[in-house]
Amino acid sequence: MKRAFAEGIGTGLLVYFGAGAAAITLMIAQGTTPSTPFNIGIGALGGLGDWLAIGLAFAFIISAVIYGMGRISGAHINPAVTIALWATKRFPATDCGAYIVAQLLGAAIGSFLFAASAGMDAVTIGGLGATAPFPEISFGQAILAEFIGTFVLMMVIMGVAVDRQAPPGFAGIIIGLTVGGIITTTGNIAGASLNPARTFGPFLGDLILGGNNLFGFFPIYIIGPILGAVVAAFLYDWLIAEE
Repeated sequence: MKRAFAEGIGTGLLVYFGAGAAAITLMIAQGTTPSTPFNIGIGALGGLGDWLAIGLAFAFIISAVIYGMGRISGAHINPAVTIALWATKRFPATDCGAYIVAQLLGAAIGSFLFAASAGMDAVTIGGLGATAPFPEISFGQAILAEFIGTFVLMMVIMGVAVDRQAPPGFAGIIIGLTVGGIITTTGNIAGASLNPARTFGPFLGDLILGGNNLFGFFPIYIIGPILGAVVAAFLYDWLIAEE
C-alpha cells in the first residue's frame, strides 16, 4: 500500500509540474499570433524554446521524484514502465494493478490540483497540458513518435536503473534529462507523453472541468508507450544476454 501510495504521489507531481508547464506555456502565449500551427509559444525560438522549457520542467521533477521516491516504490510513475518490468519478470503481477491504478489516480489528482492553483484559464487556454497530435499528424505518426520516445526512455531506464551493473547514483538525473530531450524534439508531433498516466490526468481534468474531450486520442498514448517500453525491455535483455 505504501509503495502504491508513493507511486500516486510521484505521478501526481509529474503531472502538476510537467503537464502544468505545458499549460502555463499556452497561457503565457495567449493573444500572440503564431507563425505556423506548429508554433505553440513565444520568444525568439518560438515553439522550440518553449518545448525546451517544458522538457526541462519534466526533467527536473522526474529527477526529484526518482531521488525522493525511488527507494520506496522504484519510482516507475508510468504504467508503461510498470508493464515492461512485469513483462520481463522484474515486477510481480500481483502489484501491477495497484501500481497502475495509483499512477492513474495520482495523475488525475495532480491535474485537478494544478487547475485549482492556476484557475480556469489552465483548462480553457492551457488544456491542463493535455497531449494530442499536432496539425497534419496522423494517428499512425503519433503512435510511432510515442513508441520511439518511450523506447529510448525504457532503454535508458534498463541501463541506468534496472541493470545491476549500472553505476549507482546517476539514474535520476539521466532519466530526467532523457525525458527532457525527447520532449524537446518530439513534443510538436504528439505532445511527447511517453506515459499513459501523464495523458490520462489532463484528459480527465479537461473533461470534468469543462475543457475539450480528448479521450478519442487516448489509444495513441496507450499503444505507443506500452509497446515502446516492452520492446525496449526485451531488446535490452537480448543484447546483454550471454551466448
